[in-house]
Amino acid sequence: MKLGIVGLPNVGKSTLFNAITKAGAESANYPFCTIEPNVGMVSVPDERLEQLAQIYPSKKVVPTAIEFYDIAGLVKGASTGEGLGNKFLSHIREVEAIVHVVRCFEDDDIVHVNGDIDPISDIEIINLELMLADIEVLHKRLKSAQKGLKGDKSLASEIKLIEKALEALESEKSVRTLDLSADEKKMLKSLNLLSAKPIIYVANVSEDDLVNEEDNKFVKQVKELAIKEDAEVVTVSAQIEQEIAELPDEEKKEFLADMGLENSGLDKLIKASYKLLGLMSFLTAGPMEARAWTIKIGTPAPEAAAKIHTDIQRGFIKAEVISFDDLMQSGTMVAAKEKGLVRIEGKEYIMKDGDVVLFRFNV
Repeated sequence: MKLGIVGLPNVGKSTLFNAITKAGAESANYPFCTIEPNVGMVSVPDERLEQLAQIYPSKKVVPTAIEFYDIAGLVKGASTGEGLGNKFLSHIREVEAIVHVVRCFEDDDIVHVNGDIDPISDIEIINLELMLADIEVLHKRLKSAQKGLKGDKSLASEIKLIEKALEALESEKSVRTLDLSADEKKMLKSLNLLSAKPIIYVANVSEDDLVNEEDNKFVKQVKELAIKEDAEVVTVSAQIEQEIAELPDEEKKEFLADMGLENSGLDKLIKASYKLLGLMSFLTAGPMEARAWTIKIGTPAPEAAAKIHTDIQRGFIKAEVISFDDLMQSGTMVAAKEKGLVRIEGKEYIMKDGDVVLFRFNV
């Protein structure tokens, strides 16, 4: 899973990226200190893996991972090349979802690129640039499709979708807000539009506002806007995340508890990403490793097996499946089998979050 972190300059984007990936991206109080996107891999926390590793026992634990791209600060006019905008927009095309960091704190020492703190204006600036870039792409695609229509009547449905998307964009509505059929959604993917990508708004607040985010008027504004777009909102303090990142693992929970927080901003962001993209994890375990694998909700067993190796999908025979909770309550796989909790599932089985699976295959 690839997530692109975007935002206007000086909103705390690179500070947040540094904190969640420990990658040490350059961060400074001036625009465009990030030119090429910095890339950081983040392990997805999953306490179930440690418990699985104890039962088997497994030599190592391998969590699934997310790639975060720290994309340079966009500015007004990015779609026409302002602030190296065309280059930055091309980086956004590579990701599956957008993490839009919005400044929801006041600090006289950190300049705002547009002067005043106004998260809705900030969001609209970036969304508009994404929409303008999409309009340009769609006009070119429409012209090409109309030319080819005489020889390929199947292009008629694509033309209809492009016109529908253009109508929304020219009314300053992101393509992600459109109500589309399953076929239209499939067609839309091939267009790779920026404003069609799922989005999470990250409200970056001060340390004081982190526990009582409801009192922050800027966060309220972001949440109200997100409802209209069917987007996710996560409230973080990039500064606090940076402090957490520097602590040893055993001290992180204690630090969060002292702050009155249940989860770190990273944990909240990962959960929101999974929800937004309709993802879940299944688990495998053995003497060598206990491992998590990320798949789309609704994935059949053979497709899930392909995440491990395409040979397993090709030669799929059956899947031995038990829910993580049932396995934990049984204590061992032998005990679980004696209780009849291990199921034999075929090719039609739809995987569930927390399934512990052994795939049987023959190539």
